[in-house]
Amino acid sequence: MVEVPTFQPVRPVRLYERIVEQIEAMLASGGLQPGDRLPSERELVVQFGASRSTVREALRVLESNGVVRSRPGDPHGPEILPWSSGGLEKQLTRLARASELSLSELIGSRMILDAAANRLAARLRSPAELEDMDTAHRAMRDAIDVGYEAFSEADVAFHEAVARASRNAMIQVCNAVVRDVVLGLISTKISRSRNARALMHESLRHHAEVLDAIRAGDGDRAASTSTRSLYTYYSGYLGKAEREPLLALLD
Repeated sequence: MVEVPTFQPVRPVRLYERIVEQIEAMLASGGLQPGDRLPSERELVVQFGASRSTVREALRVLESNGVVRSRPGDPHGPEILPWSSGGLEKQLTRLARASELSLSELIGSRMILDAAANRLAARLRSPAELEDMDTAHRAMRDAIDVGYEAFSEADVAFHEAVARASRNAMIQVCNAVVRDVVLGLISTKISRSRNARALMHESLRHHAEVLDAIRAGDGDRAASTSTRSLYTYYSGYLGKAEREPLLALLD
């Protein structure tokens, strides 16, 4: 019997999305540069063969994503803005919060990103960046007696210091997005846990081990310590099957 092929459902594409795709493609190819101006709204209507409302919706999306800027009363067309991590962060946050991404996938992504950041930081960190990590770690220790919210803020500051020391903007943006979404999903459970204080002490110890490896310039140890500590910290919120992909990252 001949197997019948299966197809994926088609997704309706709105006209304004096609306009956004064309402008973003021209940016990617170098046909448009930061500081350039798009044609006026009237001219865009003519060139795209679309209605004014469709063009305006496309420009609204591009402006929301940080691609262009329109000024009221400006006789020129919208201005192409320099690349900014803000637009990318918005898009990644939307993806990370989508229902298609499981908590296991998000935690796995964080394990991968943190490992990369720690490995690079161990090699590239400056004395000032190392001091920032020390300061954040001391703040974590002091925050245990204050509460989980203060501890979490200091924890974030530690990871941000490590990410900055990685010298990689993509790691900084992606790590921040995944971390914030994961914490948003489970922070309430942690703060209300009966052993919240024990969890904070455990996390403090793990961060001390990572910091020691970064200070020693041992990137492999910093990366593996970070990966294992994240697994230990978060695996209790996952079922057995959900932990399997994460265990593969510990090998």
